[in-house]
Amino acid sequence: MDVPLSWQLAKLLVSIAIVLGLSVIAERVSTRVAGLLAGYPLGTAIALFFIGLEISPSFAAESAVFSLAGFTATLALGGGYLLGGRREGLPGVLGGTACGLAAWLLASLLLTRIDFTRLTGTLTTLIAIVGFIWLYRHLPDTRATTVRGGFRWPALAIRAGLATGIVFLITALAHLLPASWSGMLAAFPISMYPLLVILHLTHGAAPAATVIKHYPAGLGALLCYTLCVSFTYAPWGLAMGTLAGFGIATLWLLGWTKLQTWHARRALIGT
Repeated sequence: MDVPLSWQLAKLLVSIAIVLGLSVIAERVSTRVAGLLAGYPLGTAIALFFIGLEISPSFAAESAVFSLAGFTATLALGGGYLLGGRREGLPGVLGGTACGLAAWLLASLLLTRIDFTRLTGTLTTLIAIVGFIWLYRHLPDTRATTVRGGFRWPALAIRAGLATGIVFLITALAHLLPASWSGMLAAFPISMYPLLVILHLTHGAAPAATVIKHYPAGLGALLCYTLCVSFTYAPWGLAMGTLAGFGIATLWLLGWTKLQTWHARRALIGT
């Protein structure tokens, strides 16, 4: 079907706003918080919503089932980027991107061969989350230094171009691919990948590695969101299903934050 211009403009504006917001948080607050928020249902929510709008809510709900397992491929992308992106500057970004995309594609090819249900897809990613948190446990946290003068136009262009290009590519391919691959593409780190590139180019490999380290913990909110919309898109419609998904994801993120605070206090008392 022909996609109205108003829908295309909405995708453009929302994608730009999300990536710029994450970049501000990473530079002004901390890369740890940015990593957690990168796992919040932002990019995937955009992709699934517009897939549902342009094709059908039922197709988006079916795709969401495969997205649940597809987040495992996203974790593989982060691991690949970490291994290949150890150098500074553009060589590090290119190396990290090549290794990350290769890891994502290999994991996606394996995952699309499995007929996932909501339960098995969720369990697959939960196991992957635990595994990657354990693998990253010794990575140091590095805060991005603030750049004087604020954002520059070249940086703005990179952020806008990457996010918008990924969103438009995913939603366009969804018209041509089955729900399994549409779900895998919707699970692609639309908001995290541009953030990695920006941090890597402007602040170095260490802050980018910090975002990757904390990304698995933030995926819990994204899993909650995707599981919710897989149930609610078809019977409730896109708007109500999206609101319900964000509500569930927010509750999970608040609970996770409180759990981390409690654990930190216990560790402090223990010392």
